[in-house]
Amino acid sequence: MIIKPKIRGFVCITSHPKGCDARVQQEIEVAKAAKKEGGPKKVLVIGASTGYGLSTRIASAFSHDAATLGVFFERPSMKGKPASAGWYNSVAFEKAAHEAGLYAKSINGDAFSNEIKQQAIETIKEDLGQVDLVVYSLASPRRTDPETGETYKSCLKPIGETFTNRTLDTDKGEVSEVSIEPATEEDIANTVKVMGGEDWELWMKALNEAGVLAPEAKSVAYSYIGPEITWPVYTNGTIGAAKKDVERAAQAITEAYDCEAYVAVNKAVVTQASSAIPVVPLYISILFKVMKEKGTHEDTIEQMVRLLNDRLYGDDLELDDEGRIRVDDWEMEPDVQAAVAKVWPEITTETLNVMADYSGYQNNFLALFGFGLPGVDYEEDVEVELDLPSA
Repeated sequence: MIIKPKIRGFVCITSHPKGCDARVQQEIEVAKAAKKEGGPKKVLVIGASTGYGLSTRIASAFSHDAATLGVFFERPSMKGKPASAGWYNSVAFEKAAHEAGLYAKSINGDAFSNEIKQQAIETIKEDLGQVDLVVYSLASPRRTDPETGETYKSCLKPIGETFTNRTLDTDKGEVSEVSIEPATEEDIANTVKVMGGEDWELWMKALNEAGVLAPEAKSVAYSYIGPEITWPVYTNGTIGAAKKDVERAAQAITEAYDCEAYVAVNKAVVTQASSAIPVVPLYISILFKVMKEKGTHEDTIEQMVRLLNDRLYGDDLELDDEGRIRVDDWEMEPDVQAAVAKVWPEITTETLNVMADYSGYQNNFLALFGFGLPGVDYEEDVEVELDLPSA
């Protein structure tokens, strides 16, 4: 099959197996170049197929020679149609890990469910004994409570009042205004239920009770804060309420178990999740230009290498006043934010490619689905039905 990108809104509904493989290989090379002693050795990554979760798995394996168990919910190829990008990413990662002599196994299913938690525990018992790092990197629009069976849906809304600001229509490449109505109390509660810390706590409780959490283990979940222009729809909105609950969970986990649990605040990057948030794509496009010119731009793999090497397992575990690890420190430097703030009110559709790195944003977005990678022949007929090596 010859596969081309088909984009609907902020999602590409096709993905390219060889392109996803090439992108994973790029991240592996970054991780290999940063090999370091003293890191994690047996790692569970919950939400391991894309974005920061995938990059943490790659950094753990190829910077620290760690055995990794990944949990995700992805779509394999069906009826001759391409699989999801996360599926192809995981196939590529496992293949590379096995070739390097590293343990790598994956579980595909609903990580919110008790069944998948139990399957992960049984796999750890059989293959690894215990894990010394648990990475929680789930991003889902809905969650079914494993005890009640009730399904909750999250939303992206401000709290208190309507939010109006500039945004970027990534389909049309147009700068415009967007207005978002405020969340109801039910919206807030549902978003916290889906994206808050409850499921992270359930995972850690289950791992601890099963005896598969190593003494003095570490765990990390991911968050974002960003600049004030994005706060109404993110930090002070429904997602921000959920992220505050993740911070609550980190403290609760640390107090309850022989485990250091942290929230790592990461840099703004192009992910499937961030592409869906109004205002953020325009901010990212401007930020990319500023940070690339300064030489401090990082993608997910550089961030996760720095998180593991310098912070979680390094000599620079400096926490902010809320106890969070700040890997967004370069993004939030005053001169970077001042440069973004200067451009923000002036940028227009006509100046988008001059005042911002919109082409860089587009390239990163397509790369999430395996398109636009150097060295890949996109006119080639490729096999779409690929199985996980561990399956």
